[in-house]
Amino acid sequence: MSNVETNLIKPFPVAFSGHTLKYEIECICKIFLPMRKFTFLYDTTQLPADAEEGAVLILEQLGEQSRFWVQVQYRGQVLEQEQQFPACSPETEKQLCEYRFSAMLFRLLEEITDLHPAWGLLTGIRPVKKVQPLLGQGLSKAEVCEKLHEKYWIAPEKLSLVYDTAMVQQPLLEKTPKHGISLYVSIPFCPTRCSYCSFVSHSIAQAQNLIPAYLEKLCEELKIWGQLVREQELLVDTVYFGGGTPTSLTAAQLEQVLTAVQENFDLSHLREYCVEAGRPDTITSEKLETLRRFGVDRISVNPQTMQDHVLETIGRKHTTAQTVEAFRMARAAGFENINMDLIAGLPDDTPEGFHDTLEQILALDPDSITVHALTLKRAANLFAEGEQQVHNPVEQMVQESMRRLPEHGYAPYYMYRQKNTIDNQENVGYARAGKASLYNILIMDESQSIFGAGCGASTKLVEPCGRITRIHNYKFPYEYIRQFDQLMQKKEQVREICERIREQEAEK
Repeated sequence: MSNVETNLIKPFPVAFSGHTLKYEIECICKIFLPMRKFTFLYDTTQLPADAEEGAVLILEQLGEQSRFWVQVQYRGQVLEQEQQFPACSPETEKQLCEYRFSAMLFRLLEEITDLHPAWGLLTGIRPVKKVQPLLGQGLSKAEVCEKLHEKYWIAPEKLSLVYDTAMVQQPLLEKTPKHGISLYVSIPFCPTRCSYCSFVSHSIAQAQNLIPAYLEKLCEELKIWGQLVREQELLVDTVYFGGGTPTSLTAAQLEQVLTAVQENFDLSHLREYCVEAGRPDTITSEKLETLRRFGVDRISVNPQTMQDHVLETIGRKHTTAQTVEAFRMARAAGFENINMDLIAGLPDDTPEGFHDTLEQILALDPDSITVHALTLKRAANLFAEGEQQVHNPVEQMVQESMRRLPEHGYAPYYMYRQKNTIDNQENVGYARAGKASLYNILIMDESQSIFGAGCGASTKLVEPCGRITRIHNYKFPYEYIRQFDQLMQKKEQVREICERIREQEAEK
């Protein structure tokens, strides 16, 4: 988006009349004005008469017709559009009204900025979920792509990407056990904090004194979860250790948590046991041997980039050579499913640097490669430099990964999109046949409940009726430790929902 102009001083005003449909309209504005803040006015008279920029969206009823009127003022231009449809109310037909306003606003911003976002109107996190119902109707790839393009104006290369992803997922999702759950274990510690990171993670040096107490409570929570899983006759389908960087722990500390999982859950039906080894400078032969001994069959060795100067810029205290060493160490330890994460658009990286990173990663021949597009989240240190990131060449880097990885036998198997992602791009996991991460697919598909243990973990309960309940643990280790007993009381809510799920299944 080299021709995007930003103004971080004055918020961009958006005024409504006749409705309060803010969410999707804000999402559309962010596509074209990614680093702007917005003010929302619910009375158009509040918009200053001398305002040099802003948007106005008016909905009014004219007998049996609804009049939608949108005006955008930006870069010295004023554009407007008016359309009339059969009468509809934003209270009873919210999605339809949002769609109509979004489409009109999108076209005006597209014309006024000369930007043509490849994802079109689609703003959701999970694009694959738009494909699955169409596949269920037995439609061909051409028919699926035609319908999605017609509604959302998605570019052909993104349509192909999302369709191919759905096709990899479909047979794996069909094998998901009926009473299966995934277990997520949070290890919220890292050697240092990366500049782009927004996760709840804490420096090992700063949190050293908290770790023993944290692990004690974590193991206690795993015991409580284990009791609930047995009581509800659930089956553990996948286990995923995330964070943070789980291998920030010592081998003995890892063994403590792995033992708690082994002792409290029946793992005989497990389809995947994954640990985010993550930072290469935390990986040792002793830790790898410990993971293997407890049945872990998938790990990540995440360089993010293979350019040493970029690693230094983002605050990662390891080198490219350490990444190569850690990967080879993992292969020697017997790991046959290793993922490597990359980030397109890191500060100080270039298209040439990203190309070199891809070449080095392909030479290592991992089993899966996940390509993230840089996202500027408010909790990340890098967010303060947002204006400097507007000219980021992330799109060029993402395009190369979309082209190169399938050429080397990697197929897209899961994807998601985030707010404030540079250039409105996406995050995609690519894997060789049989090496896709089931946990990653399931968390995006939202078809299986996930029990979260540890600070910052989220429990997601999926009911057959489609209702999803999220129950969050405390964000910080000291909160988790001090208020553990109050937190565990939430397990009663989990039990009630699990029983409701069983009742719904019995009624089918």
